Amino acid sequence: MPGFYAQHIFPQLMDWIMRGPRFQEERKRTLDQIHGSVLEIGFGTGLNLPHYPKAVTWLTAVEPCLLLPDRVSQRSVEAPMPIEVVRVSAERLPFEDGKFDCALSTWALCTIPDVLAAVREVRRVLKPNGALTFLEHGRSDDAKLARWQDLLNPLQRFLACGCNLNRPIDGLIAEAGFKITRLDRYTMPGWPRIGAEMYRGTACPL
Repeated sequence: MPGFYAQHIFPQLMDWIMRGPRFQEERKRTLDQIHGSVLEIGFGTGLNLPHYPKAVTWLTAVEPCLLLPDRVSQRSVEAPMPIEVVRVSAERLPFEDGKFDCALSTWALCTIPDVLAAVREVRRVLKPNGALTFLEHGRSDDAKLARWQDLLNPLQRFLACGCNLNRPIDGLIAEAGFKITRLDRYTMPGWPRIGAEMYRGTACPL
């Protein structure tokens, strides 16, 4: 049952939720400065594709799971840039050092098992003047809410196929060797606050 749920039910549910108007607005606001050759980790079902600006010349999308392949194929055909989807884990990227102008992660760092290894790999494959753009949910600055996130995290991981409520996204990115140059912390309206504590920003390799 867990395998069937993870492969068939959960991807449909998440695609339905994450393509909602509020999530699309968040994506559009996040991607507007991305350009050149781009690495996206946690590609999922390709919901970022309509929001990439024309300044993007090539997209390499990393996603270890085969999620809703027909939907991904259709979205890829309609994308404004060439796309290469690579079925590997972000913890070990098969790319040379300094390959990409930009990297993107949207609602992915919450789920990657070894998130520090993944962000360090992103740093490795970015050009020295490159940038990581991120849009993530994570640990609240409110101590009481953070305790609830810790308490409910095991249930969240089970129901959401490995997603964590309580990762301190900014701290993890900094620990992986980035300098955060912009960070917006806010609660996304219309969603339970325990899972709507948002981190949106940009970071450059140190």
